Amino acid sequence: MDATSLNISLPKTLKQYVESQVSGGTCSTPSEYVRELIREDRKRRLQEEIEMALVAGLNSGAPLEADPAYWARKRKRLRDRSGQ
Repeated sequence: MDATSLNISLPKTLKQYVESQVSGGTCSTPSEYVRELIREDRKRRLQEEIEMALVAGLNSGAPLEADPAYWARKRKRLRDRSGQ
């Protein structure tokens, strides 16, 4: 992993909280703890995007049956577009 530094300032209470999480065995260093928080935030945001896309799909109109014939037509259109 190619790492760079990012210095942050925390109020004393947050610094103590991070240190308690590290000493409690959640993570081995404050940096690791912050990285894990960022990873979890990224996962949560991606999940929200997926859920919004699913809702948009549900609201996009009448459902289509995706049977083998549907997928065959889709593949043919993609091949036709790409000139293959």
